[in-house]
Order: sequence, then C-alpha cells, then structure tokens
Amino acid sequence: MRESENAMRIVGGKWRGRRLDAPNDRAVRPTRDRVREALFNILEHRHFGDDGRSVIIDARVLDGFAGTGALGLEALSRGARHVTFMDDAPDAVRVIRRNVAALDAGAETDVLQADCLTPPPTKRGCTLVFLDPPYRTELAEPALVALARRGWIAPGAVCCAELDARDSLAGPDGFELIDDRRYGATRVVILRRAA
Repeated sequence: MRESENAMRIVGGKWRGRRLDAPNDRAVRPTRDRVREALFNILEHRHFGDDGRSVIIDARVLDGFAGTGALGLEALSRGARHVTFMDDAPDAVRVIRRNVAALDAGAETDVLQADCLTPPPTKRGCTLVFLDPPYRTELAEPALVALARRGWIAPGAVCCAELDARDSLAGPDGFELIDDRRYGATRVVILRRAA
C-alpha cells in the first residue's frame, strides 16, 4: 500500500498496528488514534445492552462520512460482523477501497459512494453507527434523521458522532444522549436510537 503523510494505524483487535492509508487532502480529517482508542474503549467496556457484551461484537456497522474508513475498520478488527462505508467523495471512496483491500476485508464490507443526508434506502439496519462529518457543519443531526428514515439505523442502535468541540448535537427526536466527551478540539457524542 502507498505510504502517505497521513498514514495511521489500527489501534486494537486482530489488525492492531496495521497501517491505513489516508489522502494528503486537507478536506479529509482522519480521526486521531487517541480519540479512536478512547471511543472504542467506551464501546468495548461500557455495557449498552442487557447481555453484558461489547456493542461491537457481531455488530452490523455503518461508517458514515467515512473518509478513510478508519472507524469501521477498527470495529471490524475488534469483532464487528459487517461494515458499510458511506462517503460522497470519490477520493475518499478510493482510499477506503484501498484500505479494505489491504486488510483483505472485502467479504465483510460494502463501500457506497453516497451522501449521508440523502442515503439510498436499505432493509438491513445497522446496530452501531459512526458519523464523522466535516467539523463546524452541524451535519450530524440531519444525517441521523435521514439515515434512520431510510432504514440504516436499527431500533436500539448505538450511534457515535465525532464533532468539533464547538458543534452542537443534543440528538434528534427518537435518540437518547448517553455520553458526551471532549478530547481537546474534538467532541464525541454517543446516542442510542429508541427501540
């Protein structure tokens, strides 16, 4: 795989330490390893369900505004069953496909060039959703609404949004705020869709 200035690594799981490619484009802002590790520690160790298992294990994942695909690939590395990557930028889609191929994860993934605000419909709702919209755009809330309306977010799904610390997100109707943390200039909000 081609090395870039923005190369990063999988933080944990079966692919721990494996490199991921990222474009040298300033429009793509990969989730920093420290923030990704903190988020996945919350998801692995805080029990969101009644069965006491990590919400990641066997999850059907949507990585929206996927950029490099780092969040979805991290979830696969840690035990998710399947990831759909969604991004409307052709360059991002190419990078995601390279990263998926480098990890030989094609059978466990789908890569869609689509907008999270106007997604195609699906009948296979995801149980774990990551949204990493461009900072200072306030797109997380309308994306949650659009994705839920089109079937992407299953009832009871855990949804994680990475935002600029100054962005607002209280959660749209039908979503409960369950965690809200700041890591420097980054804010991570975790919500659950009503069952």
